[in-house]
Amino acid sequence: MHISELAQTIKNRRKTLDINQKQLSELTEIGLRTIKGLESGKTNPTLKTVVTILDVLGLKLTIKTQK
Repeated sequence: MHISELAQTIKNRRKTLDINQKQLSELTEIGLRTIKGLESGKTNPTLKTVVTILDVLGLKLTIKTQK
């Protein structure tokens, strides 16, 4: 999954849960600027940031290995 796909997945899930960016920032304790940057695809978040956001949104990160 590319960062743009991840960003869209996060944004779509947040909207499905009817959570705005500020609320997601508060729930994750991640800065609003980081949330906005991630959703717009302008920043490259750390793995810890991604996992924290996905956890709050009820999503899991799955890593596939190439053969």
